[in-house]
Formats: sequence, C-alpha cells, structure tokens
Amino acid sequence: MPDAVLPVLYSFRRCPYAIRARLALQASSVAHELREVVLKNKPAHMLALSPKGTVPVLWVPSNLPAQGGQVIDQSLDIMLWALRQRDPNQWLPGSLADLQRSLEKIAVNDGLFKTHLDRYKYPNRFGLVNGLKDRDLASVLLLVLDAELQQQKFLSGPHWGLTDAALAPFVRQFAHVDRPWFNTQNWPALKHWMGNFETSPDFAKVMEKSQNEEKTGLSYSPN
Repeated sequence: MPDAVLPVLYSFRRCPYAIRARLALQASSVAHELREVVLKNKPAHMLALSPKGTVPVLWVPSNLPAQGGQVIDQSLDIMLWALRQRDPNQWLPGSLADLQRSLEKIAVNDGLFKTHLDRYKYPNRFGLVNGLKDRDLASVLLLVLDAELQQQKFLSGPHWGLTDAALAPFVRQFAHVDRPWFNTQNWPALKHWMGNFETSPDFAKVMEKSQNEEKTGLSYSPN
C-alpha cells in the first residue's frame, strides 16, 4: 500500500455520498488527500481497504498514531469521524437526544427517500416504464422537509449542521432529475434552502474539479 502522511479520501465529484463526506471534511478543516476514482479501473489500494469498491472511502493510515489505522467506508461515518476531530461550526448536535433525532432523519433519507430517488432517476434499472410513482412518493418526504423548514431555518435547527449537509446532496440530485418540474412545486422553504446550498461557497469548493479529472474519465458506483 502507498505511504501516506495524511488521511486519504477516495471520492467521486458528483456522488451525493461523497459530496457529504467532502462537506464534513472541509467543515472540520481536517487535512487530507483527495483521490478521485475511475469506476472501470478502481485503485487496487482502495479495493484492498474496502472490497465493496464504492465511494467514499476514508483511509486513516497507521502512521498517524493518535487516530491511525482506520478504514471508514460509509459516508455518514466519515462525516461523524471528521466532525469529532474538529467541529468549529458546531455541525454536530449538542446533545445525544438531538444527535439521535438527526440520525433518524438521515436514516429516512438514506433508506426510503434514496430508494424512491433511484427508481425515479433510473427507472429502466428497475424494470419500470417511468419513475413517476416513485417521484410522487419521494415528494411526500420532501413535503415533510419543507414543513420543517418553514418552522426553522435549517434542518439542523438555527444554523446549518449535520442533517443539512447529509441530506442536501440527495435533494439536489432529486431536483436535477427534472429541474423544471421541481421548480414548479409548492415547496418554498425547501427550494430556498436548496438554492442557498447550491450557491454556497462551501458547495462550490467541494465541487471543484481535480486537475486530472477530465483526463481520467471518472465515474462512480453509489455507496
């Protein structure tokens, strides 16, 4: 395996799981090396670390004695690891009860919402004529988020936090399946929240293309 003096994140720029991992690493200011992944030629080192072969994967090498020797290959776990190293913007909930509520919201996103999102975005993969039924079922969950955002500025409460960063890349992916349709929906608070995310400096930073991205023809497999 290659030598490293920093944690290494294997990633793909447009993957929502990888986006949220990068958002948390950026917010924490934990120094790390970003390595993009080519789906048809996955790095041998990444596969040795995580045989499932999906991004993101964070490797914390053993030459970091205080925290080394870890492989973290679930995006939410990467977020939590990064924010527990350093959390200057207080993304982590302040109590165990609040953290549990945040994790429950994220579980709905990663489970039911992501299931409908995949079937809406890729109906042919599931033997569907179209994904409109799943679009409508996912919309029920977005209505819940919109109602919550009408009561508070962010899903995490008074300021942007873990829940917002964990869900926003997936809501964005849903919106981009059919943006004109999304823009006509009566979700004013959700669309305002989404627009602020998409135009934020933090999002722009984590979506910057790496120098070798065009040359390597990157792709990804969802985590």
